[in-house]
Amino acid sequence: MQTQNRFYQVPHCTGLGHRYPRADAQLRGTKAEGGWGVVSTQETEIHPSSDITPSNQARLWDDNDIPALQLVTDSVHQHGALAAVQLVHGGLHVANRYSRQLPLGPSHGSVNCDDPVQIKPMDLADIRAFRQWHKDAAVRAKQAGFDIVYVYAGHNMTLLQHFLLSRYNKRTDEYGGSFENRLRLFREVITDTKDAIGDTCAVAVRLAVDELLGERGLTHNAEGHDIVEALAEEPDLWDVNLSGWENDSQTSRYSEEGFQESYTAFVKSITSKPVVGVGRYTSPDTMVRVIKQGQLDLIGAARPSIADPFLPNKIDEGRIEDIRECIGCNICVASDNACMPIRCTQNPTIGEEWRRGWHPEYIPALRDPASYLIVGGGPAGLEAALGLARRGAQVIVADAASEWGGRVARESRLPGLAAWGRVRDWRLFQLQQLPNVELYLDSRLSADDILEYKIPDIALASGAIWRNDGHGRQHTEPLAFLDTANVLTPDDVLTKGTSVLSSDGPVVIYDDDRFYLASVLAELIAQAGFDVQFVTPAPVVSPWSINTLEQSRTQKRLIELGVKIVPLYALHGFQQGILDVACVYSGQVRKLPCNSLLLVTSRLPQDTLWQELSAKSNNWQDAGIQSVSRIGDCLAPGIIADAVFSGHQFARLAGEVTAPLIKREDFARV
Repeated sequence: MQTQNRFYQVPHCTGLGHRYPRADAQLRGTKAEGGWGVVSTQETEIHPSSDITPSNQARLWDDNDIPALQLVTDSVHQHGALAAVQLVHGGLHVANRYSRQLPLGPSHGSVNCDDPVQIKPMDLADIRAFRQWHKDAAVRAKQAGFDIVYVYAGHNMTLLQHFLLSRYNKRTDEYGGSFENRLRLFREVITDTKDAIGDTCAVAVRLAVDELLGERGLTHNAEGHDIVEALAEEPDLWDVNLSGWENDSQTSRYSEEGFQESYTAFVKSITSKPVVGVGRYTSPDTMVRVIKQGQLDLIGAARPSIADPFLPNKIDEGRIEDIRECIGCNICVASDNACMPIRCTQNPTIGEEWRRGWHPEYIPALRDPASYLIVGGGPAGLEAALGLARRGAQVIVADAASEWGGRVARESRLPGLAAWGRVRDWRLFQLQQLPNVELYLDSRLSADDILEYKIPDIALASGAIWRNDGHGRQHTEPLAFLDTANVLTPDDVLTKGTSVLSSDGPVVIYDDDRFYLASVLAELIAQAGFDVQFVTPAPVVSPWSINTLEQSRTQKRLIELGVKIVPLYALHGFQQGILDVACVYSGQVRKLPCNSLLLVTSRLPQDTLWQELSAKSNNWQDAGIQSVSRIGDCLAPGIIADAVFSGHQFARLAGEVTAPLIKREDFARV
């Protein structure tokens, strides 16, 4: 078989999986429509002893699972692409919360999730059974119509990898001990799979060649290299990457495009089989370079294919500037880790192709095109304006600031977040190409201004501001002891820089937001030479960034910068350069020297204009105003992806009397 091009969407999760097969099929089919030559599923469980509940992946436990996956292959084949399935047994990565079967692994030990469960070491009968499960799943995959079937050993999530790794495999029989013995099961399963389906299906190996653990783990210049060399010609395709997932899917805050090349480049030199690899490739020039240099045969992508499912077609058509580039924020990854359907900061239509009928490139024309005024040029405002303009509306965007982008413009100047500026840049460029859009900066509007303009439909996207009163998750009421003249918020630093901080003593950052911003500000301030203490009621720095795979790197970086971390403490008092903080469990009070207190707690919508317009609602009809809406952070503060989604949804629903129902699969039968 042959792919129609070199663009290969490697396996990635969607949070749709076996529970929402129609939504998953439509998502994958949209990728094929967008020009991806190969479109892969997420990991696909082969047996109830590999149950990763509550995560929602695909399943091939038995023949009843075939129809759901055939929806995927039919959708992919409709556009001429090849369909690939990543078979997996999770080994000690799963606790089998639904099936309640015993987790399996090479030797005694605990599962590597948080459950207080230990694995059953596999005896030879278990190994024979596992080989049969994998073979049966491969046959079912063939019946479902897949062209490529994976044998998967990566991300510290698979039984086959656990047998390869000496830190897990303590066996003394023919499946443990020496390198060749630890390789045995992997080799056998590749052979089993080829024997079962190799007449019509390609068999791919997905292998992590390095774990970034040094001598404690697999490395690309030792056993990672040796595995590829030993099996060089056995699979039909090599898909190579890093392990675990936090290394394979590093964010742009901690890595550059092509960051895996130094680890995976050797593979092509020791096999004649096609090699696919990843590295958050978004630049066509970089893609061409790795092909010409002989590092890869196929450009693998997960996150870039989510941000722009039509990336290949845009390159083929010479529309490079139209590529909606991935920003490497890992909101897509966070969706899976939080066990919810996929979402993306750049692409608000991902996961909505079936249930809402949204297409990433097409938006239906308005039945009755009207004029819209968007107040605010941040992520919500720009996305709403673009959607409305593409539907045929006349759109005016006005922003009080002297630059476009709102919070994105400010935050993208922080350490490691430059790629986030793509949220602004792509939308602004697209809007500038359209004749029915007018863009105005330095244009602060009052309610009277808006009434005077007599524009029928108004969307307020004026954003939000950070609170300076301590209100957040821990403190649900403003704190009376906080003199607002003595405390700062992220808005102060984002607009004026570190000059707002006192140079006389320590800076205390109090984080009750618990995502990325407080830690990035701590990094900025520490790099500027300040003594920084990071206080949080949470047990670790930026706990929600566990979902984006950044937490450990973030805490490590702050420690290396000399930031003093004080976890599990909340605000208690503040006076005369001393901040009192209290243990969230015992109430015991600590006193910290503090000359500048930076609060990162929660935000309030900037909805003054909404309130002023609402007070003048009796004048709307005379002014020809039909609707006034709030979108994005102005309606409810959230992450940037939420603001983009809000703007896009506003544009999609424009002109609708009632919002269409979201289609559900809860009661569907495939």
